[in-house]
Amino acid sequence: MLSQQHRFHGHGGLRYLYRVGKTVRTRNLMLRYAPNTTRPSSRVTVIVSKKTAKSAAKRNRMRRRIYEIIRGEWDQLRHVHDISVTVYSAEVQLMEHRKLVREVKQLLASAYLYNREQKHDKI
Repeated sequence: MLSQQHRFHGHGGLRYLYRVGKTVRTRNLMLRYAPNTTRPSSRVTVIVSKKTAKSAAKRNRMRRRIYEIIRGEWDQLRHVHDISVTVYSAEVQLMEHRKLVREVKQLLASAYLYNREQKHDKI
């Protein structure tokens, strides 16, 4: 899980992200991102609605899985962005870890959020 300093607190930052941010989408996930130079580091949030999974335990499991994947990629990301990952499909809950990692990496690469200097694994 990402540390508290790299996660959103309150709804004000999300309003800015939804107003200014750009969107990249796959079949199961949507990534919204915007540069935020007023902060020293990036912030990330993962949103799973009740429409996706009624059970809080299932929603939290999906959220934790995606936070863990982003934490693993954290050193390779550009660090002045606000990022929001929205889960649209309950498929994410039962998806194999490799497939979920590939989908999250695909979103990050499509949004050009990887550092250019560092090499990252092929998607």
